[in-house]
Amino acid sequence: MSLLIDADYIVYKACAGAEIDIDWGDDVIFVSSRFSEAYRAVERELYKIATDLGCFDDSILFFSDSVNFRKSIDPTYKGHRNRKKPCGYKRVINKLKEEYHVVVMPTLEADDAMGIYATKEQGHIICSPDKDMRQIPGELYDLSDGVVTITEEEGKRWHFVQTLAGDQTDGYGGVPGFGIKRAYSFFEENGYTWDAVLKAFASKDLDESTALQNARLAKILQHSDYDFTNQCVKLWTPTSNS
Repeated sequence: MSLLIDADYIVYKACAGAEIDIDWGDDVIFVSSRFSEAYRAVERELYKIATDLGCFDDSILFFSDSVNFRKSIDPTYKGHRNRKKPCGYKRVINKLKEEYHVVVMPTLEADDAMGIYATKEQGHIICSPDKDMRQIPGELYDLSDGVVTITEEEGKRWHFVQTLAGDQTDGYGGVPGFGIKRAYSFFEENGYTWDAVLKAFASKDLDESTALQNARLAKILQHSDYDFTNQCVKLWTPTSNS
């Protein structure tokens, strides 16, 4: 068993927490941090995860690539996230690469790489606070509330729910006026099908191409969604039993 850990989140939080603002006056504010403090914070978080799950032998840390395939689907994806990484972010990652098994897959976000690893072979635990990971069948540890088991059917349903609800943090809107609760209610009435997704978008005068774009942005990849030979994504397409 391996722990598949969303290290993007952990390192960002640790480095941001180690930043210090120094006001030099005369309109100058200097931002600095201590590398050792940030790195210790990451190690504490990794140790806590291992302790909670009783697994100290095999942790894999996942980071997002600097190129994101979702930009080819929608160039505005995460376009509002223009804040620079906190001080020491790259240095901490480089140090982790010396001491841990680190995975960065070309054009993929950490979420997608974890989804691919988790579904390529069974027995791993995904460790991430991101609700997106509820799409991936298997065991999920959200870093606070323990391990839950996601079935394949629950994962498919969560993908459709997120397609309607959108994700303002990631910059795709879904169906205007739909949140998670309304999406659930809609699917309970209409069934968890692609036809129901289209019906929801059509209710706001949005066409199938808009629905498909949102579904592809929302989709967290599994091993069947990735071409390992050519290292490229197979974009999600609805099927007759979707």
